[in-house]
Amino acid sequence: MKILGIDPGVATIGYGMVEKKGDDLNLIDYGCIITNSEDIFHKRLSVIYREVRCLVKKYEPDAVACEEIFFFKNAKTAINVGHARGVILLALGSMGMEIFEYTPLHVKQIITGYGRADKKEMQEMTKKILGLEKIPKPDDAADALAIALCHLWNKGEIRRTRKQKSRSKKK
Repeated sequence: MKILGIDPGVATIGYGMVEKKGDDLNLIDYGCIITNSEDIFHKRLSVIYREVRCLVKKYEPDAVACEEIFFFKNAKTAINVGHARGVILLALGSMGMEIFEYTPLHVKQIITGYGRADKKEMQEMTKKILGLEKIPKPDDAADALAIALCHLWNKGEIRRTRKQKSRSKKK
């Protein structure tokens, strides 16, 4: 099962691609879509739309996990991110992708076991789950990987693997 995780934004959109095959959990790729702050807003949205579609074509995920907008201190930021998120969902939906949405609180709870975990705790757990030597950078990409992992956890993919490994250790 290949999952594309997306952390929506306007300037920076994080993405992370993971694959679960049998007992193996593999990192495929991660990074960010960057839009030019000097471009007019609708052009930035067009870049997001095009680049999200390119990611789907390149990696052919089975599903996409996208972070929901949960809370913003700045209303203008929330509205702009809402526009970008809508464009992301439109791009994914127009390609027939199955989309799952998770709040930041839910992602934190699934990945760390604590819904109020800070960014460093999230990054450390993402690194540990994927067996990486370093925390993925930039932060938006690390967040997208956590969102993808959250989806696998919700689908029971990671949980089953851990149970199988713990059973084999007891034998």
